Amino acid sequence: MSQFENVSVSKTANVYFGGKCISHTVTLADGERKSVGVILPSTLTFNTGAPEIMELLQGRCRVRQAGSDEWTEYAGGQSFSVPGNASFDIETLEDLHYVCHFG
Repeated sequence: MSQFENVSVSKTANVYFGGKCISHTVTLADGERKSVGVILPSTLTFNTGAPEIMELLQGRCRVRQAGSDEWTEYAGGQSFSVPGNASFDIETLEDLHYVCHFG
């Protein structure tokens, strides 16, 4: 799916890491919440509250889950999951467009 239908969008952006990650919160008609954004080339650590699925739309990155020494490379068209109350390191190799699915 290339777009969401019948949604509300938070007008204020979520800006993290000095502008290296910028997203907007999208709420679907059924109340489900998602985040749609871009991570600029950088190496960052994210913490999760709820479980997340990161759907990558465009770009490339490497991800290291908490407790692991291994990096896994991902590209647009792929996704990865992160458990709740965890963290992950991400190294974006180019602008990374994503949708974060919560829960």
